[in-house]
Amino acid sequence: MRRGAMRPHGATLMALAALVSLTITACGEQASGGSGGVEVVASTTVTADLARNVVGERASVTSLLAPNSDPHDYEPAPSDATALAEADLIVGSGGDVDLWLAELVESSGSDAPRLELIDAAETIPADADAAAAAQEADPHWWQDPRNAILAVAAIRDELIAIDPQAETLYRRNTAAYVSRLESLDAQITTCMQQVPDNQLRLVTSHDALGYFAERYGIEVVGSTIPALSTQAQPSAGEIAELVDLIEAQHVEAVFPEVGVDADLEQAVADEAGASIGGELYADTLGSEESSGSTYLGSLASNAKTMVAGFTNGAQSCEIGVAGS
Repeated sequence: MRRGAMRPHGATLMALAALVSLTITACGEQASGGSGGVEVVASTTVTADLARNVVGERASVTSLLAPNSDPHDYEPAPSDATALAEADLIVGSGGDVDLWLAELVESSGSDAPRLELIDAAETIPADADAAAAAQEADPHWWQDPRNAILAVAAIRDELIAIDPQAETLYRRNTAAYVSRLESLDAQITTCMQQVPDNQLRLVTSHDALGYFAERYGIEVVGSTIPALSTQAQPSAGEIAELVDLIEAQHVEAVFPEVGVDADLEQAVADEAGASIGGELYADTLGSEESSGSTYLGSLASNAKTMVAGFTNGAQSCEIGVAGS
């Protein structure tokens, strides 16, 4: 994936809007399932997976983004505008992750209700200096499973308003999923408590794991892209400062992220004498055959990968996410 992404241009979105009327009658249902006839369109792989766990077999859920794709690199396709035009509910992540969604919804002509999950989450500020400059909050709310609990409750309530006949089903599905989220949270907590505090030091591709770090007592040393978006470009001075921090704090591993080219992370690790850890799921879920194909699986995978990297393989983390 490119480090410097392009947001969709207005001309592109206008062209997509024109194509909707030509393609909407030719396109069938875009996702499997959905006996209730409700169409949910989600902006990212994470929001789509959360929605699927609420709707079960009752509704169809379409993700605009594919697995392993960086949302900051998103470029619209005609099928995306068509899906939005047919949607009964649009579920966005919010913040800088999917800023492109509002303009795409407008270009599609959709009048479906739009739910921004960041509004349900307990947000935390970005890095102190960045927050002072940009007045923004970290948009990666889902990295704390307690926020996923708030998010699925918001999805449930919106679906009940749209499809009240299935209220019992939506409530039952949400309660079952919340139980699994709480179990995952407890298991990750146990794993991180096994790592000495002076080894809980995280370096990643960009500032996407702040919620995870705060929840589980991990110190974020830095990132190769010191920003909330992969669109940012690090300066030579910032890279040199990060290398110095890694050396000074004896950081064992630098963790690249799925969907982002790892060349810079490899160079920083080599310069600082650290190893390259396994890939972390930050802004995207993985492909169907990967350990991070679901939200539950992605957080479990991140915890396992971090524990191994933090301890240079001396510790492992066992987390069960059956049926994720």
